Amino acid sequence: MVTSTHETSHRIFQDHPEVLIPVFEALGLPPPAKATIEALTPDATELKPLERRVDTVLKVEPSEGDSFLIAVEAQTARTRDKGSSWSYYVAYLRAKFDLPVLLVAVCRNGPTASWAAGPFECRVGTWTTQSTRPFVLGPDNVPEITDESIVAREPAMATFSAIVHSESENAAAILGMLARGMRSFDKATAKYWCEWLEVGLEDTPVRETWRELEKMVATYFPGRGTLFEETYLEGRAEGKAEGKAESILSVLEKRGIDTPQAARDRITSCTDLDTLTLWFDRSLTAATAEDLFT
Repeated sequence: MVTSTHETSHRIFQDHPEVLIPVFEALGLPPPAKATIEALTPDATELKPLERRVDTVLKVEPSEGDSFLIAVEAQTARTRDKGSSWSYYVAYLRAKFDLPVLLVAVCRNGPTASWAAGPFECRVGTWTTQSTRPFVLGPDNVPEITDESIVAREPAMATFSAIVHSESENAAAILGMLARGMRSFDKATAKYWCEWLEVGLEDTPVRETWRELEKMVATYFPGRGTLFEETYLEGRAEGKAEGKAESILSVLEKRGIDTPQAARDRITSCTDLDTLTLWFDRSLTAATAEDLFT
């Protein structure tokens, strides 16, 4: 099952390729800042109805040297047949784009990281036809950020590091340092990185620790149940149905969605909090007011 932690662990590379610095340094490549990095489709599905999808695929065009692809896979635990899937991804992307492929596995704990390093071999007898060796980003080679000044200079790396080390014994201390470092941000920037981190920690033991630290600023990440979203839904009515109904109507109004009186009455007369929460989630993307109820 795809989780928010899984999504955040690889999606951060799409928006903030500077998180790849440990990979570039380890391989002796020019740093990401000197390269053009473009997100490509992660779809590796063929004509047959068997869907295969890489988490994130990036095309890297270094300032010096040849272009290559980086396929990023977030892995939270050992998975049966994952080695076969990774071998397929590498072979498919190599054939499709005619570029060499670097497979990067992001892991949050040592045992998973050791397993993910492979090699995953296609072997018959003593002969290995294909061998897949991912480059692993995990607790052993992603540094713990312990300096508040680094948070201000490199917020993407600090956030990514906190997610990677979310299962370590130092996780709470790392999050405390990160929260203190974010005090130097303006409100919008702090909200942005709080969103990334809270969603990235969704299925980890330290998510509640972060929510307590996060109270310095409200955050918003639609549909993910973050602190700001709960505050937004509850409004000044402290979770009462009226506050949620007002939030729905406000979102529709700000998005320019016409709300007929019948729909408005249905929203304001509803007293079921779960239903109103569902309608609120739909109001973020609905094309018409009626889409809330279908």
